[in-house]
Amino acid sequence: MIKDFEPRLYQQTIFATAVKYNTLVVLPTGMGKTNIFLMLAAQRLKQYPKSKILFIGPTRPLIEQYLLVFKRHFEIEESKLAIFTGHVPPKKREELWQKCQIFFSTPQGLENDIISSRIKLEEVSLLGVDEAHRAVGDYAYVFVVKQYMKKATHPRILALTASPGSDMEKISEVVKNLHIEEIEVRTDEDPDVREYIQEVDIRWVKVKLPVIFENIRNYLNDFTKTRLNKLKSWGILPRVDSIISKKDLLGLQAQLRGRAAQGEKDFTIWNSISLLAEIMKVQHALELLETQGVISLYNYITKLERDSYTSKVKAVKNLVKDLNFRSALIKSQTLYENKIEHPKLIELQRIVGNESKKNKDMKIIVFNQYRDNAADIVNKLNNINGVTAQLFIGQQKRGETGLSQKKQKEMLEKFRLGESNVLVATSVGEEGLDIPSVDLVIFYEPVPSAIRHIQRRGRTGRQEKGRVIILMTEDTRDVGYKWSAHHKQKRMYSNLNGLKKRLSSLLGVKKDSSLHKFIPEDEKVKIYADYREKGSGVIKNLIDLGTNIDLEMLEFADYILSSRVGVEFKTVEDFVQSILDGRLMNQIRELKRNFERPLILIEGIEDIYSIRNIHPNAIRGMLANIIVSYGIPLVYTKSQQETASLLYIIAKREQEELKKDFMPHTLKRVTDTKWLQEYIVSSLPGIGATLAKPLLKHFKTISNIVNASVDELKEVELIGKKKAEEIRRILDEEYGG
Repeated sequence: MIKDFEPRLYQQTIFATAVKYNTLVVLPTGMGKTNIFLMLAAQRLKQYPKSKILFIGPTRPLIEQYLLVFKRHFEIEESKLAIFTGHVPPKKREELWQKCQIFFSTPQGLENDIISSRIKLEEVSLLGVDEAHRAVGDYAYVFVVKQYMKKATHPRILALTASPGSDMEKISEVVKNLHIEEIEVRTDEDPDVREYIQEVDIRWVKVKLPVIFENIRNYLNDFTKTRLNKLKSWGILPRVDSIISKKDLLGLQAQLRGRAAQGEKDFTIWNSISLLAEIMKVQHALELLETQGVISLYNYITKLERDSYTSKVKAVKNLVKDLNFRSALIKSQTLYENKIEHPKLIELQRIVGNESKKNKDMKIIVFNQYRDNAADIVNKLNNINGVTAQLFIGQQKRGETGLSQKKQKEMLEKFRLGESNVLVATSVGEEGLDIPSVDLVIFYEPVPSAIRHIQRRGRTGRQEKGRVIILMTEDTRDVGYKWSAHHKQKRMYSNLNGLKKRLSSLLGVKKDSSLHKFIPEDEKVKIYADYREKGSGVIKNLIDLGTNIDLEMLEFADYILSSRVGVEFKTVEDFVQSILDGRLMNQIRELKRNFERPLILIEGIEDIYSIRNIHPNAIRGMLANIIVSYGIPLVYTKSQQETASLLYIIAKREQEELKKDFMPHTLKRVTDTKWLQEYIVSSLPGIGATLAKPLLKHFKTISNIVNASVDELKEVELIGKKKAEEIRRILDEEYGG
């Protein structure tokens, strides 16, 4: 089934493992990870000819790359290949699933298809997961893989990454979440890879921070010291000699917010949270000063000053009032107005100018973390004779400009054709995109992440010897970032090799022993959920419990558990906010009016009286109103899992007690004719949602059903004499109102 492709030795050895086990493949960028998936797809379709193949990746450009590889190297009709992204409507995806065999999809839309049962994972014999290091936390990969392993008749997973990270805990999480049974790691030094690896020459170029920059740094450091000393005097920081990283600051702030949310009223907690916010803003300014350039620093601190005039945030107001900050601001304005450049920017212009003089066809990528600095770099480089630079950034973010994926592709094509010779890219250029062959990669700054360092470096040295230049400001955090990436990369390979040895004990992954997959669909608990809840962890937990979820536009509830139970769901924060903005009273009235047994469910562990600046009696009054005046029970849960379990149990009890399917009347402005027909017929005695469809299929129209005799009704399967007579009685008897 494969054409125009000769597998390399390491691809063959990895493939041999992937045939037998769910495998995580760690392979340097540009070494043909997708081709291993291609080989495995051919093997699985030969073994299971009627099955389907699914390959998921994080972005649309990546998905389109997979499709091109399969068009080029796989013997299959093009009509059997399909792309699923947010640009493909749900109904179209459902149609494509019926007629195609190999699918390339982003994971987010796939989540909704799984929840809505538009696709059948049972039919998938191979699931590929690219950029597998993303499979942590609540990223969509985790849910998709979990459902696949539950439902697939013949499951097999191939997970691909250039770098899964250096943290053992994170690697272990990736392995568990992807149900990995074997790991195949290759580095540049492995014997079956070495002959295919092109040498990459890495050179560090150091620059010194000028005196005027040092002056600004001193002011910002003094600002930070005064705040840290205050935190230490309050007992928030444990030791006077504490070295505080950004990670430490965020962790400490989260810890303090947790204490405040639990109702702790100590004034030092909120003051400390505000001080930490000030410190983090100044630390960001320091990073821009040391590692980026004047433009990005100036833009950031002048924005803080502007925000202070209108912001109600205490941290911003106090920050801008501080004498050290104001001194740093004035010095930064001087740099900006006098067009003084960061020494890195001067060195970068020199390097790119020299390289383009030596070889006018040379292709260069410059990686830079920040958009405004990257834009400044492009402007400066385009002033160099022979240089045509393009700014390659991600899609638009709030308050910023951006590039559509179509525009990104156009820019890469111009770069490929030599119409431009320098790409200045933010992190969007690091992962997955099909960037053409590059002669030189320049890091404007070292990155502390092993993953990002490997991905940046992997953009060169694919077909022939490559070069990397990394700019570094001496005696700044650049130096720490350099060694951080170095040690993390060494630790990553060490961890992976150790992980291989103890994989079986680490995994503890057992086949799902639940019986969900053996329960017929029409016997499962069914819950109607408002479509706006689709991204919620509650929905995913309900799916894990084996619930049939029907996502609809619900007007008067978030969840409908039976014909008489509707649930308004709130987090603690949303509950208090809905009191403030006036939504809650209207929601309560509609809930009471539309359901015989309404319920309000509040999720969270926060103290309800500490969430917003609202008098406790206002909250107590609303609680009393809900319980006493409207007679609606209030139920509290601590987590999404607990919420889902409670909804499931209530729905199960209700549906067992009522002993029939239900179709809620509270769907908002239903215009689907088929659904309305089923709903009307389902209301007939003894029919429900299950028998409505066969009745309509038999009689074609509702009027034919209404006019049918008992004998004609009995012709429909499962409609016996008793049911037929009861239907006829209801239809014929005069209304006694």
